[in-house]
Amino acid sequence: MNANTLVLVTGGNGFVGLECILQLLQQGYMVRTTLRSLSKKEKVVEALRQAGVSHIERLSFIAADLTTDPNWAEAMQGCTYVLHVASPIGLTLPDDENDMIRPAVDGTLRVLKAARDAGVKRVVMTSNFGAVGYSHKDTSVQITEESWTNPDEKGLSAYNKSKVLAERAAWDFMKREGGALELSVINPMGIFGPSLNADLSSGFGLLKQLMDGTMKAIPNITLGIVDVRDVADLHIKAMTSPLAKGQRYLALAGGTLSLPEIAALLRSKMPDATRNAATKAMPDWLVRLAALFSKKAKAIVPLLGIYRNASNEKARTQLGWQPRTNEEAILASAESLVKYNNV
Repeated sequence: MNANTLVLVTGGNGFVGLECILQLLQQGYMVRTTLRSLSKKEKVVEALRQAGVSHIERLSFIAADLTTDPNWAEAMQGCTYVLHVASPIGLTLPDDENDMIRPAVDGTLRVLKAARDAGVKRVVMTSNFGAVGYSHKDTSVQITEESWTNPDEKGLSAYNKSKVLAERAAWDFMKREGGALELSVINPMGIFGPSLNADLSSGFGLLKQLMDGTMKAIPNITLGIVDVRDVADLHIKAMTSPLAKGQRYLALAGGTLSLPEIAALLRSKMPDATRNAATKAMPDWLVRLAALFSKKAKAIVPLLGIYRNASNEKARTQLGWQPRTNEEAILASAESLVKYNNV
């Protein structure tokens, strides 16, 4: 059934995009992917070959950038589905938040318009938890897909603001001028898990600092976690399920882990790779003080004290999604760091 179904994945060289391509090819789909530059094509092909993909001829590439119009119409031609995964991301803050927000919002609208005009059936868009739970104040209630982050929330990072504004823009577009196009949105928490190549995403940077001792003391940040393999699986389930039309889904394993708990897990399971890891906790006041002098610390401040008790029930009950545990996702990331000689 999937053999003649063409799926476009935007940002195919990214952590999530690459995993989506892998699973789609494994399920027999035809896949086209956008890259900002086709110079990255060989890296994508090599990563997929290493992961055991034999039918690489079922994958094609097109150069397209979220910030410009060229090639988006061509990218959509003949596609039944689009997984819009590409987005600007970084742990360091841009000097002007609009440098991150504008590409996210404009890029999303560019993708949706091109998909609508090409007769695509459904777009599944990658948003994030930052668009859902950063304004949630009632800690007696679990966060669900009904929640929205206020983009004007004090201390909201440029990245999370870009995500909430891009998702809002997507739903507004669908209401006003979506036509026959359908939209589903995935809102992952912190994405960990194995990397298919040595180009490690920003989440790996956090673990690397924990493991190699760069982080001299551990801030008490709590993370909701999801494995990249499960994020890709949820995208594909949302792509094909009739129930997912017009829905958003929180992607998380369930429960949370704090950085001190993650550090303890890594020391226990991977003692050789964590010989230099810090054991000392860093109080919140010290992180805030450090933020006056350090961009890295400043990026961490918005994560302090965020309530992350969210529910994955909707994805599990509606789509039959069964995510791996937090611990499995973290350890798979740590193993990738070791594999690619990062610690």
